[in-house]
Amino acid sequence: MVLTGNQIDLFEASMPRLKAIAYRLLGSASDAEDAVQDTFLRWQSADVDRIEVPEAWLTKVLTNLCLNQLTSARARRETYVGQWLPEPLLAGDPMLGPANTVEQRESVSFAVLALMERLSPNERVVYVLREAFGYPHRRIAEILDITEASGQQIFHRAKKHIADGRTRTEIDEAAARRIVDEFLTAATSGRTEPLVRLLTADAVAIGDGGGKVPARTRPFEGAVAVAKFMRSLFTPNQAARNLLGGSAEIHVSYANGLPALVVTVDGRVIGVMCLEITADGIAAFRNQANPDKLERATRQWAATDHGEPALCIN
Repeated sequence: MVLTGNQIDLFEASMPRLKAIAYRLLGSASDAEDAVQDTFLRWQSADVDRIEVPEAWLTKVLTNLCLNQLTSARARRETYVGQWLPEPLLAGDPMLGPANTVEQRESVSFAVLALMERLSPNERVVYVLREAFGYPHRRIAEILDITEASGQQIFHRAKKHIADGRTRTEIDEAAARRIVDEFLTAATSGRTEPLVRLLTADAVAIGDGGGKVPARTRPFEGAVAVAKFMRSLFTPNQAARNLLGGSAEIHVSYANGLPALVVTVDGRVIGVMCLEITADGIAAFRNQANPDKLERATRQWAATDHGEPALCIN
């Protein structure tokens, strides 16, 4: 059917929320865009005049599309080369969605998106809709065609899985930036000891190259191992320049709500490293280097003013 202007406007008004939901469910901005586009095609072919609550209808259609993708994604992840990390969203990206509460901010962080990979598709849907968007259990049950009691049980189970894997607390932005600056100073000092002091004892470093660029298939674990890796990564040498593909600029920014180091070569983003900073130190480095997952970040980077780099590797 041909949509009226009001019906198109209604869908466009829902798009930011739909994209934010889809990104949290899929961990991929490009897949989220596709899911929202498929939702629009179904909206276009539906008898829109008979839909009583358009927002609920659109959310249900989108969720079912994402559930299908999550099921097939599990099979794809089993053959993924190396570690899988989400597609990063830089600060200001509207797909990040609501960020008014700690729960909303954490639901889009690399740490929680990675933990959500352990959840079943239904657990992930319930967790995202409830924790990040505050949907009532009744509405979630209607979306998934389950009882409200079942939805509540699924939510508590999902929340426990996330909590069991994450016992960190937020620290304020000024303190986080200070620690990032201290990290860069330590990482370029050529010494391991200053880095170790900034890390938690169980710190990890994870890289996702997707088989497209070199990345270790297993995480570095423990403060000493991570510190040695970071020292080598930030020490300028010919091997580093060859790996980066030229002279690189490193900017301190934010991605997925966390402090991040954005690495660029000739204006192209070649890496986004999210730092998980706690009151005890830096607990994790999660570096997205797969070029397929950095196209959106590169476009956004080119369209924004990001100031002078904190570090150059020439």
